[in-house]
Amino acid sequence: MVVAAPRGYCAGVDRAVVTVEKALEQFGRPVYVRKQIVHNKHVVQTLEAKGAIFVDELDEVPSGELVIFSAHGVSPQVRAEAQARGLRTIDATCPLVTKVHHEAKRFAGQGLPILLIGHGGHEEVEGTTGEAPDSIVLVETPDDVDDVELPTGQPVAWLSQTTLSVDETAQTVGRLRDRFPQLVDPPSDDICYATQNRQDAVKQIAAHCDLMIVVGSRNSSNSVRLVEVALEAGAKAARRVDDASELDPAWLTEARNIGVTSGASVPERLVQGVLDRLVELGYPVAEEERLVDESLSFSLPPQLRPHDQRGRRR
Repeated sequence: MVVAAPRGYCAGVDRAVVTVEKALEQFGRPVYVRKQIVHNKHVVQTLEAKGAIFVDELDEVPSGELVIFSAHGVSPQVRAEAQARGLRTIDATCPLVTKVHHEAKRFAGQGLPILLIGHGGHEEVEGTTGEAPDSIVLVETPDDVDDVELPTGQPVAWLSQTTLSVDETAQTVGRLRDRFPQLVDPPSDDICYATQNRQDAVKQIAAHCDLMIVVGSRNSSNSVRLVEVALEAGAKAARRVDDASELDPAWLTEARNIGVTSGASVPERLVQGVLDRLVELGYPVAEEERLVDESLSFSLPPQLRPHDQRGRRR
């Protein structure tokens, strides 16, 4: 049995979760959070037990209360609504998502149409689109490229959701470049380092696995992508589970070699629970195969940073 590394929490997820925890410590209950702070039901349940209240929209938050924006980001319209309703806000948007927002505004300011590669309805896509709604056209799959209704002889820019399949995004960009010869690239890759590292770590072990188990919630885009990546990289089967309770012994009847990994919003305790359950079912203790070490970290939002001796936020 092999467990992939890197796996689990990325820097943006860790920052978002700690933001909610610190806000509860510093400001007390209630602290409202718009949408799931990260896409993992266990994380949400743990924070609810500590006093966080998750809402779908801001009209569910009483005027004057504190609300945290999730790691996936929000549109300027949401920020304006919060200000109009007198809500206190803390922004837990992942800095890598914020980078994509800045790129959208810059391209739109240059008058460029923007082709945004992503999944319709995902909070991150909604937030990015809100930065330049008149300039952005959503492209969900490589096959969607042929349906884009823009002149092919003019410059157009592309951006992407940060949690997509690296390989499929590259395929989509290739199709875009064929159709739009003057395609303008973002200054750096939009797919986040953690998404790419977790996909590459799965590719490293998938070909040797009869079964790859991905720990992550159903609405976690990067977790769902890991299942797809495992199958494309040669795993004979791949399954997603939220936790050990969802392991089905029927999956294991012909699975001698098992690989385990987890999405970027998954606490390590859930992975360990799956590994422990597999040991109970007769598999050996897992060996870790590490692709790279991750050392990136992000500072907390300004409202939650400690003061220096002069009273300034650090």
